[in-house]
Amino acid sequence: MSRPLSRSDKLITDMHFAALTALSATQNGRLHHGELMAEIERCVSLDGWAREIYERSGNIRWRSIFAFSSVGLVKAGYVRKENAVWTITDEGRASIKQPFDPRAFLQEIDRRYRIWKAASLQQPEKPQVFGSVEAIAPEEDLAPPEERLTIILDQTRDALAAELIEAIKQCEPDFFERLVVQLLLKMGYGGSRQEAGQAVGRSGDGGIDGIINEDRLGLDAIYLQAKRWEGSVGEGQIRDFKGALDAKGAQKGVFITTSTFTPAALQAARNSRSYKIVLIDGQRLAELMIEHDLGVSIAATYHLKRIDSDFFVD
Repeated sequence: MSRPLSRSDKLITDMHFAALTALSATQNGRLHHGELMAEIERCVSLDGWAREIYERSGNIRWRSIFAFSSVGLVKAGYVRKENAVWTITDEGRASIKQPFDPRAFLQEIDRRYRIWKAASLQQPEKPQVFGSVEAIAPEEDLAPPEERLTIILDQTRDALAAELIEAIKQCEPDFFERLVVQLLLKMGYGGSRQEAGQAVGRSGDGGIDGIINEDRLGLDAIYLQAKRWEGSVGEGQIRDFKGALDAKGAQKGVFITTSTFTPAALQAARNSRSYKIVLIDGQRLAELMIEHDLGVSIAATYHLKRIDSDFFVD
């Protein structure tokens, strides 16, 4: 007899079923993010635990759980999300037409997600099978164990980076703004003072999304711009950011995106003489999050041991 679903898994399946049902009930199968959240709140029985507000972030538990778990819905092919608009697919409609089995639903989401994750590990012209020794190319099979472990760790790190960016894209814009502030603080900007960072939020501040005060009086500040984009950030967005920095009399700016920068955007940042602009694309963002343990946790620790030659020396 299988064990009952955990509290979190039960909430996830309830929210996913409510989201798919709400989307399928619309004429075009689409809902804006705010409308979808309202439908989930209306249809799902959310207890005090689900409605609890996290003290550190100010997020509501059920919203945070849905934001993270909905990555599975997208990667399973049940919904599409673009510009805060959710659209149900034919596969999503089919998943709720049959009697709903929460455990089977979760297992299918997990199966499909693992297929996507396996594909994200693949390198051009290097066919791989996720979770198998075949994931190492034949020529790499001959490498020493230490080198093979390094290859596997690099592949796992690349997959984790892809997961991080997908998770960020499913979260709300103000969450991303707080995330980039937390990242800069984790990297040591502003010292050890958590109050050194501030996310401006939706109220806006002349094109500035966050501020890091490097000293207690705020005499030296780093201004942040955070964009969750699908397409590349172009020269125009960098020019606008320059204008925002000029308005603040700023000398330092960091532009962070989940996507990439066009060559013209990179050149526009390099041409800034009166201030320093650093551009961080999605790949670099994920690498920094992993490096500074933001949004990730250690799943397992392995010790690689070798013979101690000194022990055998008389």
